[in-house]
Formats: sequence, C-alpha cells, structure tokens
Amino acid sequence: MDGATIQRREWLGILARSAAGQIEELLTMAGLAEDGEWLRGPEIGSVMVRGRAGGNGGAFNLGEMTITRCVARLACGTIGHGHVRGRRKRDAAAAALVDALMQTGRAAKVEAKVLVPLREAEAERRAARATRAAATKVDFFTLVRGED
Repeated sequence: MDGATIQRREWLGILARSAAGQIEELLTMAGLAEDGEWLRGPEIGSVMVRGRAGGNGGAFNLGEMTITRCVARLACGTIGHGHVRGRRKRDAAAAALVDALMQTGRAAKVEAKVLVPLREAEAERRAARATRAAATKVDFFTLVRGED
C-alpha cells in the first residue's frame, strides 16, 4: 500500500469513529461546509463485525452493526466516501464531504480544523475509558506461608 492510501485509511477511520454531530460542527466552524452532489445519498444498512479469539485466533462472526454510508462529489469532481457507526445520516454526509475535501488543495486546512480536533477528542475518549477500566483492576498476589 502506498502512503496516500494509508493516510486516507487513517482519516476515514477517525471520521467513522467520531461522536455524533462532531464532524458537521467542525466543518461549519471552519467555514468549510460545501454543497456536494450526492452520488449515493446517506443510507442506513448493516455490516458483519468479525473478531478473533485472543487477538490472533481464528476469525468468527461477532454480530451485525448498523452503519450509515454516503458518497459525495464536489463541484471540482472529487469524490468522497463516508461511513459512520449507527443511524447518523448527517454525519455520513459530513464524513463524505471531509473525505472529498482532503483530496483537494484544501487538505491542510481540513486537517487542522477538522481532523486534528477529532483525533484529540478520540484520544480523550480512550483515556477516559482506560481510567474507568483501571479503577476496576484487581491485583492478585500469593503470600508464601511457611516452608513446606
């Protein structure tokens, strides 16, 4: 895979994991909201989620998850795709718009005004989740009783 593909995968992942309403809000605040032509309007569907036992075992079907997807084309012809968790049509449309904008000359501004705040918010959510999990941690230890 080339570097551009890896970068795109990374920003699409950030968009997919964003909190509800966050992408659209950041786009509007940055003055980047732009009307696009919908090649595929926001639509709700489901995907099969797969897992692995122990992280390296055989893959198994964990269950289905609801997603919303969208495909937009900017006036310049650039096409963007958006996929988000849940039934969030506006978020999928905003994600498709960000994906398209990241492939244009405005990528640096979109990165700074939209993706960086999304990364920071994700890091905060992960830290909060880790803190909550750490509070439930139990350390087990064994005491040696005599010399048997």
